[in-house]
Amino acid sequence: MPRLLAAAVLALPLALFAAPDAYAATELITNGTFTSSTSPWWSTSNTPLSVDGGRLKAAVPGGTANRWDAMFGEKSPALTLHQNRSYTLSFDASATATRTVRTTVQLNADPYPATIDQLFTVDTTTRHFSWTFTGTLETANGEITFQLGGLAGGAYDFWIDNVSLVDNTTAGSGSPLDLTSGFYVDPDSNPAVWVRNNGGDSRAAQIDSAIATKPMARWFGAWSGDIGTAVGSFTGAADAADKLPVLVAYNIPGRDACGGHSGGGAGSADAYKTWIAAFATAIGSRPAVVIIEPDSLADFNCMDAAAIATRNDMILYATQQFHDKAPNTWAYLDAGNPGWVAAGTMAGRLSAAGLGNIRGFSINVSNYYPTSDDVAYGTAVNTSLGSAAKPFVVDTSRNGNGTNGEWCNPAGRKLGVPAQLGGGAEMLLWLKVPGDSDGDCGIGAGIPAGQFSPDLAVHLITGS
Repeated sequence: MPRLLAAAVLALPLALFAAPDAYAATELITNGTFTSSTSPWWSTSNTPLSVDGGRLKAAVPGGTANRWDAMFGEKSPALTLHQNRSYTLSFDASATATRTVRTTVQLNADPYPATIDQLFTVDTTTRHFSWTFTGTLETANGEITFQLGGLAGGAYDFWIDNVSLVDNTTAGSGSPLDLTSGFYVDPDSNPAVWVRNNGGDSRAAQIDSAIATKPMARWFGAWSGDIGTAVGSFTGAADAADKLPVLVAYNIPGRDACGGHSGGGAGSADAYKTWIAAFATAIGSRPAVVIIEPDSLADFNCMDAAAIATRNDMILYATQQFHDKAPNTWAYLDAGNPGWVAAGTMAGRLSAAGLGNIRGFSINVSNYYPTSDDVAYGTAVNTSLGSAAKPFVVDTSRNGNGTNGEWCNPAGRKLGVPAQLGGGAEMLLWLKVPGDSDGDCGIGAGIPAGQFSPDLAVHLITGS
């Protein structure tokens, strides 16, 4: 079943979001771009740092007596730490040889007491490391270190990237609702652009009123160009307006595996991981709602075991990225729709793909099932999840007349309830852009997937 480009969002009443004094989860250090500079990272004199392929590289000498004899770190420039707050330290690392090394978050003064002192093992495969801990220091003179010396086996090279130290303790639990004053209205959604360019069309006023000014998500994929720039621009504009953006990440390799109209995705698992890491990094501490890879956990019946394992690894990585790098984002893994995968089966797939790292799951993306059916399905999934139950959101963009069993531009469908909090789910959202074609099919014959059609839009307005 296809998932297509979308866009935009509208302002909800201020009362639904009021919490102006909420303290946002905070990123405490600077990873660095690692394109031409190692700044702001420092190192001991015998551990030179350099930039290597977008990562920070440390050349580690052999023969050192102590781990701290080959060390680098960051002070940022003055890292403030607090007692009894929750922190998450995470990064990606590898080395030219297998080594067990040390990272600390500590006081930058003798005797250098640490609030986390963690050993971890690296080898030639880049791996993601993450630990959540409770602060034991109260200081404005903290630092993060990587201590690489004191090991047998001779000299080696060590790489890190995507380093993050987040203060998780928040008055509003990092809630993007508490940190904004309503949903962001995207002036460049597909329907908004069409209305702007076709003001003389007899359908323009109707489409503007019923669709272009309503809450919608913006979808991001290969068409978005540089993903960091695209996501940063979109969320930056929303943040400047004190509004909440809704985004959909849609670039998993082998997308739409069962041969629908929305195939594509990144060229490899590594390319996808680079893309999704940049996506999460571009959001940073800004508030956002993100739907992760519609259909990706539902279309397993068209994949073999190896492909499923690879996909699960990529989605798990994605959940880790949003957990580690976007502390004020509520991210949701897509759970398909009530007619696709049994609730108990989907619960297992969600758990295996990292549901525990993020806010919850999404239902009915780009489909037509009535909200009551979606809520019942979400509740059944949560029953199977048991103590690991999570909030869920429902796509109501085209479910006003329910489903007739078809998914590709079916006739007789209608706009559903616009975005709101509650409604049986955590949120009801327009995730699919009404009027964007599902593909060359149904009443959208001849219209490519993702292209906005005023005729399709009017069909949804009138329910015809």
